[in-house]
Amino acid sequence: MDRPRTNLLKASEQHFLAFLVQHIPAWMHSDLLTVIGLAGSMTTMAGFILAHYVHRALLLLGVLGLIINWFGDSLDGRLAYFRNQPRKWYGFSLDYTVDWLGNICIGAGYIVYAAGSWEILGFGFVTLYGWAMMTALLRYKITGKYTIDSGLFGPTEVRIVIALLLTLEVILEGSISWFGAAVCLVLFIVNLLDFSQLLRLANRRDREEQALKTTH
Repeated sequence: MDRPRTNLLKASEQHFLAFLVQHIPAWMHSDLLTVIGLAGSMTTMAGFILAHYVHRALLLLGVLGLIINWFGDSLDGRLAYFRNQPRKWYGFSLDYTVDWLGNICIGAGYIVYAAGSWEILGFGFVTLYGWAMMTALLRYKITGKYTIDSGLFGPTEVRIVIALLLTLEVILEGSISWFGAAVCLVLFIVNLLDFSQLLRLANRRDREEQALKTTH
């Protein structure tokens, strides 16, 4: 599915993905890459849980999980198109559902790791990221154009921010809670702005459809 990208790392990321897709072994297929992406999210969840019960340094396992998630999630659809085996609506449905499950895994992992009332940030992150996903679907329904980015910020940038928070938490215990709260606040503001734009697009389409009915 053609998705116009606007994220900050678009150019370098797309070039790297174009290189990777040419070197993926023949036995690896798109569905397997989707599973790998979900496994990455589960690895990040495991990193949170192990950090809580074993040692905080195991949060770095979550960084590895985010890299694995990026690899699988970014290449599954691209590989299908590269091999001329696209399944547009199947892939869209599977990818979106698995992305949501991965989001839940990461949020659940943080809830286990967090101390006391800070665990609400895990719920907040899942909710706010889910809101962003819903807005993307509604925008697609209204405009026929599907994008996963919000301005210069996309899934890759979100992964990088989370990876930085995990790394900083290993160095400075408790920092993830304060910075996580800031991330949730930014997501909330971005979602509000995107929702406002969505309403304007919806209102414009309503007017266009009403005008079309009037002329007929």
